[in-house]
Amino acid sequence: MTDYNYKSCTGCALICEDILYPDKEAVPQARNICRKGQAHYQSLFAERTKPMIEGRDASMEQAIARAAEILKDARSPLIYGWSNSSSEAQAVGMDLAERIGAAVDDPSTYCEGLFMEMVLAGKVPSCTLDDVRNFADTSIFWGSDPSSSQPRHLSRFSYFPRGEKRQKSYEEERTCIVVDVRESPTARLCPNTTYRVGPGEDVQFLEAILNVLEGKIPKFGDKKKMIELGSVLKKTEYGVIFPGRGMLQSLQGKMELFSDLMARLNEVTTFKAIPVAGGFNTRGFNQLLLDRTGYVKSVSFQQDNGKIIPRPEDSLAGAAKRADALLALGYDPLAELPVGVARALAKVPIVAIDSCRSITSDAAQVVIPSAISGLESGGTAIRTDGMKVSLEPFMKTDRLAEEQILTRIMEAM
Repeated sequence: MTDYNYKSCTGCALICEDILYPDKEAVPQARNICRKGQAHYQSLFAERTKPMIEGRDASMEQAIARAAEILKDARSPLIYGWSNSSSEAQAVGMDLAERIGAAVDDPSTYCEGLFMEMVLAGKVPSCTLDDVRNFADTSIFWGSDPSSSQPRHLSRFSYFPRGEKRQKSYEEERTCIVVDVRESPTARLCPNTTYRVGPGEDVQFLEAILNVLEGKIPKFGDKKKMIELGSVLKKTEYGVIFPGRGMLQSLQGKMELFSDLMARLNEVTTFKAIPVAGGFNTRGFNQLLLDRTGYVKSVSFQQDNGKIIPRPEDSLAGAAKRADALLALGYDPLAELPVGVARALAKVPIVAIDSCRSITSDAAQVVIPSAISGLESGGTAIRTDGMKVSLEPFMKTDRLAEEQILTRIMEAM
């Protein structure tokens, strides 16, 4: 008989802590797990990486030594990934970045980073997901689709659960509002409170909400529906907005409008905002970088009169063009990044620290296999709402955790 133990899932930034993992390695099915978490769990049984140098098998010692050589000799190294690594690995990686004068960045640089900075700086009021479950009567998914990106969001926190002050849940006491360019799976749950906007029209939609809240006739969209939306917002007791990439991309350069909206909403009721982070520890990286440098994304460590000074990079694309070496930390940048950036990075020596085979590991000069954070190695992470979560591994492995690998690379320099 197979026994199951409660552990945390690192399949997304919710880091659900009620997952039942089997105590036997041969059992390919966990319980209480969503389809995204199950796919993450199945990575244990995927094609795993092994130590390699220039496409040939090598020992761990040889791979680490070669990685240290590449990074030490580089004049403009770039360390990219971070968001799927534990906080402990991120801290050691940041030490390495300072030591070699590297540029650092993660996937949030394109959208979530600017909004995350506003939340971490206290410019936008936020709350925890537990507050959402217990108090929220209105949840707005703006440019986000939790049914796809964080499948248990609606059932654990924002719509279906019965909370401390929301015992009647979605049946009577919760309203789900979706603002999106398409009919997403989340939008199908609430067709009467879904607002379709065209690509790039989020600014006009936001301004229309401000008009309604100020008692003016909106100049954008269906005027009747916009006025109805304004009425719902004014009657809300505790509302939460979950801005996704679709909305944040559209508001690039105009994020102050979102601050204006939050300020206006909180004049008449209570409204919070929670980032919809991509990787399970995206917020952990943003927080660490902010604490270390004062920035949340695109930073390079440069020497100035013998001192290491963090400076903001103009963009990831600029850092990629200047890079003469890449350390891919638990991520597949050649598959995920825009074509121009990926092509620039494919031309430089790559060190890939990853648990499973990927396009980046196939192209890398050095591959160093790692344990899967949360499944094979422990530590801590910061949930998308800022809560610290402990990660306890349940699968035994001989693979090194990422922080152990990074430490050994520094020792080899």
